[in-house]
Amino acid sequence: MYKRTEQWIYYRDLSSAWLDRVRWRACALLRHRRRRAASSGYDAPVEDVWRELSTPEAWPEWWPSVKRVSLVREGDERGVGWVRRLEWVTALPYELAFDMETVRVEAPSIIEGRAFGELEGVGRWTLLGEGPRCHVRYDWIVKVTKPWMIRLSFILKPIFRWNHGVVMERGRRGLVRRLARV
Repeated sequence: MYKRTEQWIYYRDLSSAWLDRVRWRACALLRHRRRRAASSGYDAPVEDVWRELSTPEAWPEWWPSVKRVSLVREGDERGVGWVRRLEWVTALPYELAFDMETVRVEAPSIIEGRAFGELEGVGRWTLLGEGPRCHVRYDWIVKVTKPWMIRLSFILKPIFRWNHGVVMERGRRGLVRRLARV
């Protein structure tokens, strides 16, 4: 099929069997979920940080990448079962919208949700109070569902990673400004 000579690969023929293997490998890569983690420290008590993160409807006020948050379904008094539609503006020329159902709440330390729509997966905020400071970690394990993102994700993976970092940094800076006013 091909011959490897030093660092060069010469393809003798691009048969359908070879193309099928390439397609299978690309599909195998796409089946894997993307795992992201963001971590920050804040000069604010855990209760103040919790209040801001546990009220997503207010995120557009301080997080520039959050275009809109709307309530789809109410949950219980702790916040479990609530479903919200989140619309995001990214650093790249596309927008993203997905629903997020809150599946776990342990005030004031954990909020976990299940995303579905243009993203599918799980997101979890973990807060740890350290005296007058709060350490926050966000874990995001998702896969994209937009057809163009799926087709190009094996090429655009580093750009998607960068984009996620920009969105999270905008949120971090916005939260710092918001907490400074409290």
